[in-house]
Amino acid sequence: MTEIPYKIYLEENEMPTSWYNLRADMINKPAPLLNPATGKPMTAAELGGVFCDELVAQELDDTTAYIAIPEEIRSFYKMYRPSPLVRAYCLEEKLQTPAKIYYKFEGNNTSGSHKLNSAIAQAYYAKKQGLKGVTTETGAGQWGTALSMACAYLGLDCRVYMVKISYEQKPFRREVMRTYGASVTPSPSMNTEVGKKILAEHPGTTGSLGCAISEAVEDAVTHEGYRYVLGSVLNQVLLHQSVIGLEAKAAMDKYGIKPDIIIGCAGGGSNLGGLISPFMGEKLRGEADYRFIAVEPASCPSFTRGVFAYDFCDTGMICPLAKMYTIGSSYIPAPNHAGGLRFHGMSPVLSQLYHDKYMEAVAVKQTDVFEAAEYFARCEGILPAPESSHAILAAINEAKKCKETGEEKTILFGLTGTGYFDMVAYEKFHDGDMTNYIPTDEELQASIARLPKVD
Repeated sequence: MTEIPYKIYLEENEMPTSWYNLRADMINKPAPLLNPATGKPMTAAELGGVFCDELVAQELDDTTAYIAIPEEIRSFYKMYRPSPLVRAYCLEEKLQTPAKIYYKFEGNNTSGSHKLNSAIAQAYYAKKQGLKGVTTETGAGQWGTALSMACAYLGLDCRVYMVKISYEQKPFRREVMRTYGASVTPSPSMNTEVGKKILAEHPGTTGSLGCAISEAVEDAVTHEGYRYVLGSVLNQVLLHQSVIGLEAKAAMDKYGIKPDIIIGCAGGGSNLGGLISPFMGEKLRGEADYRFIAVEPASCPSFTRGVFAYDFCDTGMICPLAKMYTIGSSYIPAPNHAGGLRFHGMSPVLSQLYHDKYMEAVAVKQTDVFEAAEYFARCEGILPAPESSHAILAAINEAKKCKETGEEKTILFGLTGTGYFDMVAYEKFHDGDMTNYIPTDEELQASIARLPKVD
């Protein structure tokens, strides 16, 4: 039998030429985005006032299984893709598990994460439309960094609203964005009307992704020649991120490997959706079966403690309504260090799949996540991002179960990025200052009670 190398690399000519649209194979399609003013499904014309035209078309496409990747985007991808699929031999040995563990590593670019896969696509369509620039939000900073890079490459202006707590915790991430020419504003701010309103209602707030989204959208729609772009949640983003799963599957197929368990961290859903997409497609078509696990922080438990309902995607309640698992757009999560996972809701695509029992979800504590991150770093030599470490923890737990039962399962997880801009978080963990905030049922219910009433 052929020995599996530590790293499986695809050749450039093996890189995907099309994105995979998971919705085309879904029996129950995600519910449409609704106009909060009318309660009716958003039209392409209405969405076009916020998003780029081509991205609107991708957002609304429920039938086209494969959408060609423009050559200009594929050329940019070649700077850092295909990314490696790594066999975690050292981790397996340390755990003394019969499980075989693989991870798809997306941190081998300057942005340090998978976010660049969609950033260059969205910036490309903005440039093609003749826009001056784009606005966005960022939590931990990976998305803002990626979009700043993409905009610099294409000569677009980039305005980033960064969740205030992350702005303060991760000054170096902020400076990378500024190096690439982006303006970076801590959110909520006094720059927008919605920011002023949020600050009046929540003085001294450390912010949330929902707040930052509201500000970025307002900025875009009030300035001619700008559109809003986002790093997660919506269908268009999961589409672009499908390159992760398509490459992972191609690399595994090359060596006859079939994963039993596929694990991803879950905040808004971009990396999880991208990683699982081709495998989930096989499951939906009845061609194969896999166990999918979404891992979220216990401090922001939209899957595990939320409700499946229509909600605003932003705290300022100016965005369309999306049917998703949510703990309420008015909920502002505790300022934990997995900034990219602090969104109150979950991708409508993944929410529908979870609701239909195609995958499962677990919520984990922050200190447990950092214990797993440190363990992994000492075994595999990569310092992982806090977000990625949620998936690492779940993978380790599944590998330990295999040790107990003697089962030789194959585990695949997404290592979405590196943690070199997250050293304040590691410092808090090592100094014993890190806490595990878990919201009470009363806190969550108070937020959920404020969900919009939709028939």
